[in-house]
Amino acid sequence: MNAPIDNYFDVMSVQALDVSTATAEQVARERWGIAGRAKLLTGERDRNFYFRAEDGREFVLKFANPVEDAATTDMQIKALEHIERVDPGMPVPRVVRLLDGSVETLVPHETGGIQRVRLLTWLPGVSLKDSRRSAAQRRNLGAALARVGRALQGFSHPAQHHPLIWDMQHALRLRELLEGMRDPRARGQIATVFDEFEARVMPALPWLRRGVLHNDLNGLNTIMDAADHDQLGGLIDFGDMVETAVIIDVATGGPAQLGDDMPEAEAIFHYIAGYHAVTPLTAEEVALLPLMMATRICMGTVLQSWHRHVQPDNPHYSDITEERLAARLAMIAGLKSDAVLAAAQRATGR
Repeated sequence: MNAPIDNYFDVMSVQALDVSTATAEQVARERWGIAGRAKLLTGERDRNFYFRAEDGREFVLKFANPVEDAATTDMQIKALEHIERVDPGMPVPRVVRLLDGSVETLVPHETGGIQRVRLLTWLPGVSLKDSRRSAAQRRNLGAALARVGRALQGFSHPAQHHPLIWDMQHALRLRELLEGMRDPRARGQIATVFDEFEARVMPALPWLRRGVLHNDLNGLNTIMDAADHDQLGGLIDFGDMVETAVIIDVATGGPAQLGDDMPEAEAIFHYIAGYHAVTPLTAEEVALLPLMMATRICMGTVLQSWHRHVQPDNPHYSDITEERLAARLAMIAGLKSDAVLAAAQRATGR
């Protein structure tokens, strides 16, 4: 499988530079004046550390991927500061300023590269994928995503249009990776979804509402309150933030709502009802939602297969087992069903 050569894939194909915990601790101590212990976390693009200060405070120390443009990380920082100003109660990470008052520092690497490093507050809790699922939880998550979107209304940044393959409006770029998928059934089903996306979604995209949005509500980036799994503890990782369609942000979070506790249609009903109560969705947006949620699963499946090929040593990626692949194909078919569309329409009063 040949890696695509363009800037949509650059940051996805270059593994973060290796950084030791000792280096992370030294950077935190010298640049932020905070002594403590670091522990390596997994990450798709960056080198991330959980950092516990000696006084008990908890942080995330992020060493940006060397291919990540400086303007992109600046946008993420500015967006978090914007949310803090307009909706201070929203549980998202807070940017921790350095001793000199700046928000990011440059750290040389032994390979000769320069890494941009920032420190964020840690949001404790249980990841969505490990939580107890419920109707109330899904409604609350839909409402929380809408709330973040509303907080970002009016926010803009020169980097908001940066190329990002995880932005669903570029999903068709993944067709060139399909040949690398070994399973012909999966390849054919995903190709069909991409064809439907091209026919139905692409013509509508220019007319859909847009904004700078989180674009990554998933089972790892969504933290639930440890004492009450129905309540949001925090929404983290703004690394996929981009200017895109509002319904793409909603559709991106849809697959994370699926679970063994209830059918797909019921889970989506509660999620969309929660979102719609804060930010009403249009009939046109709802009509595209099932296909777009299925497209998101297709994107994740193709990219995981490709990532495993181009970064075999990256512990963040693992092979998709036959069982897991079969489950994903079933989810794709289930999300495209008439039942899911009807549930989304009922959730918006239609």
